[in-house]
Amino acid sequence: MAVPPSTHPRRLLPLFLGVFQGALLLFFALFVTYDEASAQAEDTNLVANQVYSTFPFFQDIQVMLVVGLGLLLTFLPRYGFSALTHNFLLLSFSMQWALVLQGLLHHFHHGQIHLDLHKLLISEFAAVTVLISVGAILGRASPCQLLVMATCEIPIYLASEWVIVTCLGVLDVGGTITIHVFSCYFGLGASKALFRATQQPLHPKETPTLRSDLMSLVGTLILWVFWPSFVAVLCQPGDAQHRAILNTLLAMSASAITTVVASSLLERDGKLSPGHLQNGSLAGGVAIGVVADMSMPPVAALALGSLSAVVCVLGFRFLTPLLGRKLALHDQCGIHNLHGLPGILGAAASVVAVLVASKDTSGSHSSQLSPVGGNASEVVEGQWGGRGGGGQALCQAAGLAVAVGASLLAGLLTGAALRLPCLARPPERLCFDDSLYFKIQDEAESPGPDSSAEEGALALKEQV
Repeated sequence: MAVPPSTHPRRLLPLFLGVFQGALLLFFALFVTYDEASAQAEDTNLVANQVYSTFPFFQDIQVMLVVGLGLLLTFLPRYGFSALTHNFLLLSFSMQWALVLQGLLHHFHHGQIHLDLHKLLISEFAAVTVLISVGAILGRASPCQLLVMATCEIPIYLASEWVIVTCLGVLDVGGTITIHVFSCYFGLGASKALFRATQQPLHPKETPTLRSDLMSLVGTLILWVFWPSFVAVLCQPGDAQHRAILNTLLAMSASAITTVVASSLLERDGKLSPGHLQNGSLAGGVAIGVVADMSMPPVAALALGSLSAVVCVLGFRFLTPLLGRKLALHDQCGIHNLHGLPGILGAAASVVAVLVASKDTSGSHSSQLSPVGGNASEVVEGQWGGRGGGGQALCQAAGLAVAVGASLLAGLLTGAALRLPCLARPPERLCFDDSLYFKIQDEAESPGPDSSAEEGALALKEQV
């Protein structure tokens, strides 16, 4: 008996995930192991110190991504359950996929990949790019489309990060260029190709409510508290990590205050915009990442945090509507304002910081670990690895260009692939609704049984 066509897309998701998880089990059984326990006291103490120094940061980042970022995405009143669940699903999927790819590319020795906490951490950094990118198409894409997007983005990101950090030697301990800028323009490219030149009208379920904005603001507060751990976790322990924590806290406190000022001045009645608060307060953490561990005065961190908040708020107020009208560019979560613009600002600040540091006769320096490559790369002391301040500044600018160019091109190609009919993109009138993908128990906030079934079947048949 033939299966009705409307059931195929819903079976595609568990089939895709089931095959992926089954293949991963086989891969781990054949190729992945832990390091053998050492009886030497020095090795035991070294492992213990790494766990005790890294795992608290790792837990903070887990809270950021699972709880903080998940709640931040719940500003859509009828799509909160989907936003939280899909964010959690994409994190788990992308982390495992990145772990496999990085193991094969960087850590495959004598037929085995030796797993440790650091490799898991850098895989989670790779997964962050997916969580940011999907913000551009949140609510208008099916779970299958999001998983295909993650499958394509992770390997492209790993290649881009290798070029930027390993080949060009870009200093970016907090992932401002390699993570935030890359993921932003990858998401925008995918959005542009997915929706083509069609300007997306305001959807009736798209307008936030008081309750949804409040939940999103709680997510902002969680991200704000734990953000220094995200920036500092891969710094060299000691002075560099200490500087990174302090600079991040200063930048984010300045961005929070400046967001209130800018938002109030831009509104005619002086009231604050919840969207500005939810995003502008985090802009300082995005911008400071690239220079967080560099020797610079505290006022520089405050200034960078304030500027990033102004850029973010102005982007929401003026740039996003302009790009929507002129380029028909859809950016549901405003990732260009939170990750793209502050990321570019941070990259420019790193060029200035390198040039200023190269003239400092005291020999200011920066050390960092590669955020995703996993190799402990001692970068520079004094003269920026022999290139001089001008050479390193040029590398910083080149890294930004590679991140923007590679991510846009790859995003456009990925967005074109997302238009495949089998991926079951929901029709416009059924976007931003949890009942399309989940069994919702609250009948007061969801359609009745008959209409829900009818809309669900229609969603899987219609093409937009």
